[in-house]
Amino acid sequence: MKLNNELRHEGMRKKLIDGLKIKGIRNEKVLEAIKKVPRHLFMESTFINFAYKDQAFPIGAGQTISQPYTVAFQTQLLQVEKNDKILEIGTGSGYQAAVLCELGAKVFTIERQKELYIKVQTFLPEIGYHPAFFFGDGCKGLPTFAPFDKILVTAGAPVVPEDLKQQLKIGGRLVIPVGNETRQEMLLIIRISEEEYKIEKHGNFVFVPLLSGTVNF
Repeated sequence: MKLNNELRHEGMRKKLIDGLKIKGIRNEKVLEAIKKVPRHLFMESTFINFAYKDQAFPIGAGQTISQPYTVAFQTQLLQVEKNDKILEIGTGSGYQAAVLCELGAKVFTIERQKELYIKVQTFLPEIGYHPAFFFGDGCKGLPTFAPFDKILVTAGAPVVPEDLKQQLKIGGRLVIPVGNETRQEMLLIIRISEEEYKIEKHGNFVFVPLLSGTVNF
């Protein structure tokens, strides 16, 4: 029965990958990483039969697991290389962090929702993924561990946090959705020099809001 389930999930992941290709995801490394990550393990039991549909689903604490297309799109914009030092803002379910780990990145992930933070730092290592976990305000980043090759924000920000820009290496890439609570524009920010940044716009998306301020454990 277990083998049958595994084969069924593999088939569903392959179908998901075919759909992502149709939607314009071209990076083969990204597609392969998503193909390997068992998304059904990240889902609440209510939604497990829909795990490989290209949709977002609730995961508790008012948060969602992003739809695979959004994960693929953001990851493709990052242009992840093996051993890249990547800061992820908003661990959530841990699904995006797992994809980055599959790509060979050294992942530092920060979450402000206590119940998600506690759950994911046990869950991800159990299924073979070992990012560095942090609890706190993602808008402040992780200055102690900066600079980062890449920074990925998985919630909608009203503005680009200055702290995150400053924690990016020269030549580094920051991917962040920026806008109001109902719609955000995906920005790719490339640090050209100490003071200069190049900004590219890559379409509209909808994320849960990026929260800032004091975090109590």
